[in-house]
Amino acid sequence: MVKNVDHNTRRSAVLAATINHYIKYAEPVSSETIARSFELSSATIRNIFSELEEAGYLTHPYTSGGRIPTSKGYRYYVDFLLSQMELLDNEKERIVYEYKSKISKMDDLLELTSEVVSAITHYTGIVSFLESHERIFYKGISFILEQPEFQDFDKIRIIIKMIEEKERLLDVINRDSSGKIKVYIGEELGCPGMESCSLVVSSYHLKDRPFGKVAVLGPKRMQYDRTIPTLEYISGVLTSALEKF
Repeated sequence: MVKNVDHNTRRSAVLAATINHYIKYAEPVSSETIARSFELSSATIRNIFSELEEAGYLTHPYTSGGRIPTSKGYRYYVDFLLSQMELLDNEKERIVYEYKSKISKMDDLLELTSEVVSAITHYTGIVSFLESHERIFYKGISFILEQPEFQDFDKIRIIIKMIEEKERLLDVINRDSSGKIKVYIGEELGCPGMESCSLVVSSYHLKDRPFGKVAVLGPKRMQYDRTIPTLEYISGVLTSALEKF
């Protein structure tokens, strides 16, 4: 029984290491690379890779022996492997500093928030507010286009069209009103052509009532461990900043 638990723990650790490596380098991950991190043989890692692939957490491109995460792998990673995500103090200070400028218009505050989200995460920052179904603020589309998985013109066109047309994007952003941070990975977005993307969404409030959403749109190969706590923190800072309106 203990052996089983140890193996499951090791399997989860190998999955996390594989996803972390792929997020960083955007290249299929070899068994040799992961073996060095765990002081295990490549054969042992290959066996674990096979188990993870059979369970649907990893897959491999036909052109490479390395593995890449599936949407199911990313979902497991977000739900179970990153339960203790925290933002560093210096990043919190940087965010608070950005809000120290004097802003007298709510629109300017929401636009600033989209800029801050994009600048901190290096993905596209989006801010919507519930009272208007047509207006959103967004910055940083170029960050998505710089990612290696979006060098295909058709993918770029679909992403830009979705952001500029707004309605479909807002449908996803406003899909859940529970107030908890939501992460939509690949196919979970429900938008054909956007399977290579992920969307992280958090709520902000005005006078104790939900007022809108702050979101990050990026590749499925997103730095979730940094993006999720960043978005949660910025939502809180924006809520506090709105108290003067």
